[in-house]
Amino acid sequence: MQTNEAVRIEQEYKAVKKSAGLFDLPRIGKIQVKGKDAYKYIQNLVTADIGTLFDNQGVHTLMCYPDGSVMDALVLYRFSEDNYFIIISSGNVEKTFKWLINRKRYHDLSINNLSEKLYHIAIHGPKSTAILQKLTRDNIKDMNYLSIRDKVEIGNSVCLVAKMGYNGEDGYDIYANWSDANKVIDGIMDAGILEGIVPVGIETRNVLRYEAKLPLYGDELIGDITPIEAGLDTFIRLDKEDFVGKDALVKQHRKGIKRAVVAFQVNSKREVPRRGSAIMANDKKVGVVALGHFSPKAKKGIGFALVDLQYSDNGTKVQISNADGLVDAKITSKKLKRCI
Repeated sequence: MQTNEAVRIEQEYKAVKKSAGLFDLPRIGKIQVKGKDAYKYIQNLVTADIGTLFDNQGVHTLMCYPDGSVMDALVLYRFSEDNYFIIISSGNVEKTFKWLINRKRYHDLSINNLSEKLYHIAIHGPKSTAILQKLTRDNIKDMNYLSIRDKVEIGNSVCLVAKMGYNGEDGYDIYANWSDANKVIDGIMDAGILEGIVPVGIETRNVLRYEAKLPLYGDELIGDITPIEAGLDTFIRLDKEDFVGKDALVKQHRKGIKRAVVAFQVNSKREVPRRGSAIMANDKKVGVVALGHFSPKAKKGIGFALVDLQYSDNGTKVQISNADGLVDAKITSKKLKRCI
């Protein structure tokens, strides 16, 4: 028999897949970097080549420490060559802002933490465009993935709106003034009531991104993991000019890796592995669970883990420790899609 929480998660999950879900995300970090040296400064900090971005376009990317390990995963938007908007992990705001300030040095620019000024609301699902379009005169239907628009009126509130699909579904991220947040949320819920929109909790959001294989810094991107170990090679431009961590990543790329982040699924319908659980194979520990959750689609526990490379191929059979012993599982994916 399913628990009340499991029933709620399944209902929210189905709503996002069939209609739309509203995600209340006030603690997501929002930072603006603006000034004459903004391009040069950011290009040296992120693994992407931002020279390929057009105005009002974004990119998934990472910032690394000099040893190549991930410092943060982020979405970076360019408004112009001297104006950028950075979205960072909710638990990483203070650390990342401090990192950016410490790297400013001689650069002619300003770095502003807008996390307490802008409130993050997301609406994702196949009916998200139709619902949001009811609230604005701006034509959001023609927005491309990872594009962003300033000064979009949602109801009577002026917002930033970005086309996103964080949970593997079509959708939008809305950045409203904190004072307007409740009004925007109420407006979206009212506009979507006939389409079946529901508010979605953090547990369901995790399930959705697990299935879409979208790792999050601090959850799946753990410890001193590098982008190469995480399978995020496509988000590193080793051929661009120098950036923090490049030397270490070039060396690792040449030598190869010894561990990797993978997705897994347990065979039992009752077991959901918890963070820190040991991944076992041939009676030895070969990895550790980063995070796990119950999948309404698979009706089984799923999640991400960090494992020794030889146990990272799709279909590899492993076992995961729990309070009662070991539960059978298998690796379902080696390559992750993108980071947030």
